[in-house]
Amino acid sequence: MVKQEKSLHMTVLMTPDLANFSGNVHGGSILKLLDQVAYACAARYCKSYVVTISLDQVTFKEPIKVGELVSFRAHVNYVGNSSLEVGVKVFTEDLHTKKVRHTNSCYVNMIAMGEDGKRISAPPLELENEFEKKLYEAAVMRKELREEAVRRNKEITDGIPDYNSDLDVS
Repeated sequence: MVKQEKSLHMTVLMTPDLANFSGNVHGGSILKLLDQVAYACAARYCKSYVVTISLDQVTFKEPIKVGELVSFRAHVNYVGNSSLEVGVKVFTEDLHTKKVRHTNSCYVNMIAMGEDGKRISAPPLELENEFEKKLYEAAVMRKELREEAVRRNKEITDGIPDYNSDLDVS
């Protein structure tokens, strides 16, 4: 039996082209890398193309400086029929002082896709230890909370006119 590849580690040097106006790394640059790392982790796990459907609980705990080495640690936390949650933690290392900081975290929700562009089944997730069981349980809770938030938002916004068609802006 082939062992599932549930984790991925990627490290990138933060260069000046990634800086924002304050001289730190732009949050959008980190979001792009988060999505790329989650894609690589999920695609390798599924052995298929995957698409991002949402990023949850993106936290920017501390700024990242140009010149720091940034490591992304991704792990498949949950697999449904075709959906997956990949958790990503971000750590920075100052190359001069060797100080390591946890700067970001998020959860990326993805869908496994076939070559025809339609959803396909993702391989079932085998939970091998207590740590993976806790990651899975927390992912199930986040999935339920997302579904509840969507349902409640629909109830609240039902009947609000569409801004593109029904709103009188004259």
